[in-house]
Amino acid sequence: MKADALRGHLDALILAVVESEPLHGYAIIEALQVRSGGEIDLPTGTVYPALRRLESAGYLSSAWSEAGGRRRRTYKLSSSGRKALARQREEWSTFATVMNGVLRPT
Repeated sequence: MKADALRGHLDALILAVVESEPLHGYAIIEALQVRSGGEIDLPTGTVYPALRRLESAGYLSSAWSEAGGRRRRTYKLSSSGRKALARQREEWSTFATVMNGVLRPT
């Protein structure tokens, strides 16, 4: 999938994958790959700045944890993040409906 197609949707994608459980950055990248059937393969240079931005906006909280002897920052969806994700899901649903209406063969 082209990176341009994801532009404007990265925040929703990240919020969606941390919705069910806290994850560290690389686990978020892996979850995006798995949930997209391998179509979404984002570099760390795209994901980590987005995580910091989402945390600054109050949509994610983070804490240091240790896994396999390594310290990792783990991100968790906040209550305002849940609200933002719900809004983004509604916006996506409207967008998809409109696009399907236009692109569907007549």
